[in-house]
Amino acid sequence: MFTGIISEIGKIKSLTRQGTNLQIEVEAHKVTPRLDIGASVAINGACQTVVSRGPDYFRVEAIAETLSRTNLDELVRGSLVNLETPLSPADLLHGHIVQGHVDCISRITNITPRDGSTLYTFDYPREYERFLIEKGSVAVDGVSLTIVRVEPSSFQVAVIPHTLENTIFKYRKAGDTVNLEFDIIAKYINQLISRDDKHENRITTEFLKEHGF
Repeated sequence: MFTGIISEIGKIKSLTRQGTNLQIEVEAHKVTPRLDIGASVAINGACQTVVSRGPDYFRVEAIAETLSRTNLDELVRGSLVNLETPLSPADLLHGHIVQGHVDCISRITNITPRDGSTLYTFDYPREYERFLIEKGSVAVDGVSLTIVRVEPSSFQVAVIPHTLENTIFKYRKAGDTVNLEFDIIAKYINQLISRDDKHENRITTEFLKEHGF
C-alpha cells in the first residue's frame, strides 16, 4: 500500500525484454538502500517487485498485464520515473490510500500555469467517470492529487510548486501518457451500490450522506 507521496525521482538505466515481460533497471540513490529483494516499489504508480539490486539501482520485471495497462512499456533508457516505497503501519497517511494497481492510462490534454499552481487536464475513459468527484482524490503517475474539476471526458488537478519540483510533472508536456489509479474507497462504494440495486433496502446517495460519506 502507498500514499501517493513520491519518495524520489528515478532514472531508467536499462530495459530488457524477457518474452512478454520487461525487465526494468532503475537508478535511485535514496530509495534503493531501503529495498530488499522481493520488496514492493511503485514506479509511476505501478506496484512492482524488486528482483535484484545494486548499490544505487534496483531491477523489477513487469509482466504483460502491467505493460498493457500502464505507461511502463513506453519507457526508454534515460526516462525519469516517480518512485515510492510502501507505507509503514507507523507512517502518517499524508496523501490517500493508493494500491499501486493502475486502472488505465490517460493523456495530458492541457497544462496551464497559474499564480501559485499549475493546472493539468487529463482525458479518461468514460466508464471511470463514476470514480471522479470534485475535491476527491486520484493518483496520476503515482502522485496523490486533488481533483478540482470533472467534465464528461476530462478532469483537472492543480499541482502546487513543491509537487511540481519533486515529481516528474515538471518534465511532462501536453500529449504525454500518464497512469491513473482511481480512489479505492470510491470503487468499493460503487460496487456496493451496484450490488444492492438488486435488493429493496439498497444503499442510496441519501444513505451515504446520512452516514458521513
